[in-house]
Amino acid sequence: MKWGYRAVQCIWGLPQTVLGLVLFLIHRRAPHRGYHGAIVTTWSLRSSVSLGMFVFVTAEPYFYEKLKDDYAKEDLAARLLVHEYGHTIQSLILGPLYLIVMGIPSTLWGFLPCCVRRRKRGASYFSFFTEAWANRLGESVTKSVSMERLLID
Repeated sequence: MKWGYRAVQCIWGLPQTVLGLVLFLIHRRAPHRGYHGAIVTTWSLRSSVSLGMFVFVTAEPYFYEKLKDDYAKEDLAARLLVHEYGHTIQSLILGPLYLIVMGIPSTLWGFLPCCVRRRKRGASYFSFFTEAWANRLGESVTKSVSMERLLID
């Protein structure tokens, strides 16, 4: 399973896997581990991203302070990993279209001021189609809970 997952990511998901490999090499001294075939790097940035079979998760989620009364940091980290793994499944499904169909809209949803304002009015970051689908896929494959519709902004 692991080798098949990685082979498909390297062939069908080549554009995002190459970008992921570049980030992996830049952060080669950071801690790495395997997760359902993906290569997970824990980095010092406060956000997370998935590129092909490479998942980069934050060691310190920026939203932890907002949710610390309801969730342990370890629980949020586990949920975030399930979510990010869901993006790797999107990469398997969409292949070379992943960056256009998922990557660009997700990035805009995360950083455009008009989208950030919308989220501050109560829309969950994880309600956007790219993020909600990643949650469902990650949960389906790992049989673990993801970020659901937590309000993190």
